[in-house]
Amino acid sequence: MTFFGVLMAVLSIVMLVSPTYWSEGIIQFSKKPYFHVFEILSRLFSGLIFIIFSDQTAYPVIMKVVGYLLVSVSVVLSLTPVARHKQFAVWSSQKFIKIFRPAGLLSFMFGVFLIYATL
Repeated sequence: MTFFGVLMAVLSIVMLVSPTYWSEGIIQFSKKPYFHVFEILSRLFSGLIFIIFSDQTAYPVIMKVVGYLLVSVSVVLSLTPVARHKQFAVWSSQKFIKIFRPAGLLSFMFGVFLIYATL
């Protein structure tokens, strides 16, 4: 889970520094043929890691909640048509561009929290 914290912190810095770059990156990624499957599997895998290893952290309940949330999102995404998921990715990345900087700050803080909780 430390890896997820570091990854989240690094990606959050990109979000903080350049929300436009982040938005364009989401749009470009949504055009990839593996976008939908990657989104589902990455959340499922991450969620399972959080659930399985939650007891090895300083905050096992929080980690389990995050894990179950990620697994739930992967289930919902698996029931979502690919075209609808791609459409939502493009729409939301354009609609919420002004929120990316504060979201990046929160995400960075959560990444640091994950690092702290797992070390």
